[in-house]
Amino acid sequence: MESEKVRYLIDMINDMNIKDKLRLAICMSNSSYTNLKYDKPKMYAKFDKMLKEVDEEYRTTLINFAKYHLIMFAMAKIMEMTKEEQNQVALYLFNI
Repeated sequence: MESEKVRYLIDMINDMNIKDKLRLAICMSNSSYTNLKYDKPKMYAKFDKMLKEVDEEYRTTLINFAKYHLIMFAMAKIMEMTKEEQNQVALYLFNI
């Protein structure tokens, strides 16, 4: 059964626009605090390329992810989760 934390975060991800979803995927792939079963460098490269295609600011300047409060809040929630819950969220996010 899916936990409430996972359901809450998936609902939050559903409300994000595509740029924020990609930013969150990049943060999850780049973070040493997430315990994902996936190939993090490969996933980072994939989402980095996708975000560069849709976001002019990301392509041209150094981005401080701390200015994206929703992304940082989601990352904080992810860091509180167990490894299995983190992988459930990552699976959902990476597949949308």
